[in-house]
Amino acid sequence: MIAPPVFVCLLGGFRVLKLGLPLAVRSGGKVEQLLGTLALRSPRGVAREDLVELIWPEAEHPLAHQSLNTLIYSLHRSLGDALAGKPPVVLHQGQYRLNAEGGVAVDVLAFDHAAADGDRLSRTGDRHGAIDSYRGALELYAGDLAFGSEIQYLVERERLRSRYLAVLARVADHYFANDDYDRALSNALELLNHDPCREDAHRMAMRCYVRLGARAQALRQYRTCREVLAAEFEASPERSTEALYELVRLEPARV
Repeated sequence: MIAPPVFVCLLGGFRVLKLGLPLAVRSGGKVEQLLGTLALRSPRGVAREDLVELIWPEAEHPLAHQSLNTLIYSLHRSLGDALAGKPPVVLHQGQYRLNAEGGVAVDVLAFDHAAADGDRLSRTGDRHGAIDSYRGALELYAGDLAFGSEIQYLVERERLRSRYLAVLARVADHYFANDDYDRALSNALELLNHDPCREDAHRMAMRCYVRLGARAQALRQYRTCREVLAAEFEASPERSTEALYELVRLEPARV
């Protein structure tokens, strides 16, 4: 992905990159609140009254409106040179939004686009194109959504996290199908690092260990899976996991 002139990042922590370099932004300050809110509401935008209420909830309306104008002007001064003089925030049909046409991008949108592009290419049979898009999505996911505490943001955080894990699983499947067991294992273990209860990732790790000649480690992976499920859900592994365990134990050549 070619770095955009201004990149607002919400995954793994709030950051603003200007021409690829981090811009100094006070943590939790007004700039973060404004850009973070607009980034999560892209491309829909946010009404002026909603922004004012969110960022200056206790201020009188005339003062809060003036403060918003001042904040947006300050952002233009800080970022406008990277956008060839264009404003980073624009007002369109009563909604404030980031100026995507002018060169402002958001990592959440870029991640979603890359993942969706991978899905589309996979459906058309373009495996290599799909895996390139999926890799791009994984590179963009620097961590879970790190902005907002309201319920809608928590829901969005879980949606993005679930999509990230699904991409990891698809990439692991791709590597395994192409006999790249080290990379398949790396992706499976990364998935388990985020969600230790994912049985499909445990099974992938078991198969990779066997293909890499580490049968004992595959058996230990099964035990880990069983212990995690028992501790978390008081449940046993699925039949497919049990069947794979029996193959690893008795007929590893068939794994």
